[in-house]
Amino acid sequence: MRLTLYTDYSLRVLVFLATKPKEELSNIKEIAETYNISKNHLMKVTYELGKMDIIETIRGRNGGIRLAVPPEDINIGKVVRQTEEDFHIVECFDEERNQCIISPACGLKHVLNKALQAYLAVLDEYTLADLVKNQSALLSYFSINQSN
Repeated sequence: MRLTLYTDYSLRVLVFLATKPKEELSNIKEIAETYNISKNHLMKVTYELGKMDIIETIRGRNGGIRLAVPPEDINIGKVVRQTEEDFHIVECFDEERNQCIISPACGLKHVLNKALQAYLAVLDEYTLADLVKNQSALLSYFSINQSN
């Protein structure tokens, strides 16, 4: 399994915001510089996270972004399902585009589907709070990268 950059960046934004005090606002520029990733990509990611009511976006001169709900209420499996465009890990998972001639008799698709379900089940076991239990270590890496 491989997550898209979109999901990767979504999770990174959430981890970053979860390390901040509840009321503190962050901004896209700060997050982009911390992770050394594209501001344009992050703008799209934060827009969608806002539409999903996971983050709150405050416009204006002193605006920014912050978590809209506590980290313990943000399930990682749910975020991944909402940010990934599909889970077609092989051609036959996409019924409309499947050209594989052995699909009707193939056992591989069942094995891969079982693996996919196990993958998602593991992600469902974790919340954002679980990912930031090492908050002081994360903050030290964030500050190191921001000073470079």
